[in-house]
Amino acid sequence: MKGDWEDLGTAFAESSSVLIGDVDCTIETELASEYGVSGYPTIKYFTAETDAKGDAYSGGRDLVSLKKFVEDKLERKCEASDPSTCSEKEQKFITKMSGKDADALTKELGRLNGMKEKSMKAEQKAFLFARIHILTQLTAGDVKEDL
Repeated sequence: MKGDWEDLGTAFAESSSVLIGDVDCTIETELASEYGVSGYPTIKYFTAETDAKGDAYSGGRDLVSLKKFVEDKLERKCEASDPSTCSEKEQKFITKMSGKDADALTKELGRLNGMKEKSMKAEQKAFLFARIHILTQLTAGDVKEDL
């Protein structure tokens, strides 16, 4: 399962809404106890709907099953053509960028792509990837006219 878990992390490494992580609960015993982890491997997921301790995942442990669960239940996709699918922060960014010309959008996309490898807090990195996702849509040319 370790290889599939690592592949899942790679698949969502640039996601603005999903963070795949792991904890070695044989070492982090206090953390394991705090979150009710007693068997290994245990997979927990956290959303606005779960309590602070998360919910246990009980689906398949192969990459296909894990990826489908993340895509269906956890990943939130912001569509620039339908800002109602986006957070308030993303909507503000769409509004700000929709008034820019193609060169400015491409320049900003390049700047943000250059920041991907920089160290930053998880929330900042998530918004970085959200902005890249939005700009990629806007530079595709099929959204700007709709806004």
